[in-house]
Amino acid sequence: MSFSIRSLAPAFFGLAGLAAGFAFAEMSGPTEHKGLAVEALGKLEEGMIARQTGLDGYMMQLRAITIEPGGQIAQHSHENRPGLVKVISGEWVEGKPDGETSYAEGDMGILEDGDTMHWFYNRGDVPATAIVCDLNPTG
Repeated sequence: MSFSIRSLAPAFFGLAGLAAGFAFAEMSGPTEHKGLAVEALGKLEEGMIARQTGLDGYMMQLRAITIEPGGQIAQHSHENRPGLVKVISGEWVEGKPDGETSYAEGDMGILEDGDTMHWFYNRGDVPATAIVCDLNPTG
């Protein structure tokens, strides 16, 4: 049996195209929370937010969120819920459709704007805590 480069080219390019499709596929995150503890640290009620900013239908909250080792925060959007996250202990691994980024104490904060779709993991062996402040719709 004899093969020529010309006869193998379609198979080669077909496999290369298939591999490229896998390489550029978007990631998705978990659908459930696991191993979380949430501590409320403060809240500005809807009436105060409206009085101070003129923004009706929103409240602002400050929380400490701890992800236990092996825990996760489910995939979610910030389309109408801007926020800021600052890891204060351990390490949070942020997943997004295009990849992952790790954040630990001392790293810059995580910005959650209207284009953010993400999820988080704690892949370490100690609890990981972040302070989270976000503006939330009340209705």
